[in-house]
Amino acid sequence: MAELKIYNSLTRQKEVFVPITPGYAGMYVCGPTVYSDVHLGNCRTFISFDVIFRYLKYLGYRVRYVRNITDAGHLEGDRDEGDDKFSKKARLEQVEPMEIVQKYTIGFHQVMKLFNNLPPNIEPAATGHILEQIEMIKHILKNGYAYEVDGTVYFDVEKYDKEKPYGVLTNRKLEELLEGTRDLGGQDEKKGRLDFALWIKARPEHLMQWPSPWGMGFPGWHIECSAMSEKYLGKKFDIHGGGMDLAATHHTNEIAQSEACYNVNPANYWIHTNMLTVNGARMSKSAGNGFLPGELFSGDHPLLEKAYSPMTVRFFMLQTHYRSTLDFSNEALQAAEKGLKRLWEAFRNLDRLYRQSDQFPAVASDSETENRCLEWIAGFDASMNDDFNTAKVLANMFELAPVINGLKGGQLSRDKISKATLELLYRQFNTYLTDVLGLTEDKDVDNGRLDKVLQLLVEIRKEARQRKDFSMSDKIRNELQQQGIILKDEKGGGVSWSIE
Repeated sequence: MAELKIYNSLTRQKEVFVPITPGYAGMYVCGPTVYSDVHLGNCRTFISFDVIFRYLKYLGYRVRYVRNITDAGHLEGDRDEGDDKFSKKARLEQVEPMEIVQKYTIGFHQVMKLFNNLPPNIEPAATGHILEQIEMIKHILKNGYAYEVDGTVYFDVEKYDKEKPYGVLTNRKLEELLEGTRDLGGQDEKKGRLDFALWIKARPEHLMQWPSPWGMGFPGWHIECSAMSEKYLGKKFDIHGGGMDLAATHHTNEIAQSEACYNVNPANYWIHTNMLTVNGARMSKSAGNGFLPGELFSGDHPLLEKAYSPMTVRFFMLQTHYRSTLDFSNEALQAAEKGLKRLWEAFRNLDRLYRQSDQFPAVASDSETENRCLEWIAGFDASMNDDFNTAKVLANMFELAPVINGLKGGQLSRDKISKATLELLYRQFNTYLTDVLGLTEDKDVDNGRLDKVLQLLVEIRKEARQRKDFSMSDKIRNELQQQGIILKDEKGGGVSWSIE
């Protein structure tokens, strides 16, 4: 297999991917907390890991992709403060908490399907793995890294840090973390300000609670991922991912829990996606500039000039490297919309050329054009092998598009590239566009059927011109133009079409 380099947040450098088991890859990604609609930051993360999942499979790995559903134990603060979000939402809507879970889980899956994300191999829910979480907590207690206070179990961060660096993922010392943490306030039962709950004692009125050795309660947020990743991928697996907002607390605590329980960092490679901004400002609900996916698809938001399709949004996200900040604006989305149409037009032209590959020579007459095409094609794999750089892959596709269109339109002679290069170009362009990048043509136009209908109209128009029935020929061209379909007469009598 080709050498794949991944930026590892743990070591803060690119490292060659060496799977624990040759030919296999285990990947765990922190999934959504299903008490509200999935936000675009989540979507960017899941689209990025969908492409990583697809690319690992493209390289020939057998991948086990696990993405969890958080449906219990998520309080309003990372330090175990506030109400349980599921119970709070259920009380407000006067329904059972699992009705909230079901509603937003279905909504999440629908959004993922619109973005053409492949489903993970396993999608465990926290509420389905309470026993595994309890067992892990028992081991951490036994190993001396946790303590119980009146039915709540806390992880002892300062004791753990004496043996292993707690801030290893973010490269921060415990002293720095303590300086940035407020006083305990009402949580004086904790030994230290950074201690976090593994198990939380439930008040009698709490809607979601389970029996445990420490009484009725519910799991802390962080323990679920540690327990479920171990169950399905083992104590040590290949890749752990999520948004960069999870690194400082959630993923830091996951590492501490696994080290305290099994004496091992759970993942070899930690991957984090960057944040979203809108017109240069950080995206957030409080700032009024946060979009839900449905608002983007419908255009129903004061900051949006129009609606954008799921594939336009996916394509827009893939034009920026997953570790870079991604800035939303109407101008950028509209440019992405046009760019995606250009790529699909190029691919349709490439498909027609591929069906006429016998017209291409065994040896190209122009080594410069041939070599440039081969370099751009090779750049697909090279860019993805350099930390999954989808932006560079798309840049190479845009370099190839005018060559493809020129060959189809007659501006470039077909002897400029060889038959073998054309066939390689078709295979890689098709594979990357659909299988690796996961792009599909928007559903409002069925281009397969449309292509056949247009080919029929082109033949009718050609026959009309041969009969010198120019009024019929012009009528077909003009009627199609009114529908946004442009016919273009090419050298040699051919006709191409494009959609405006």
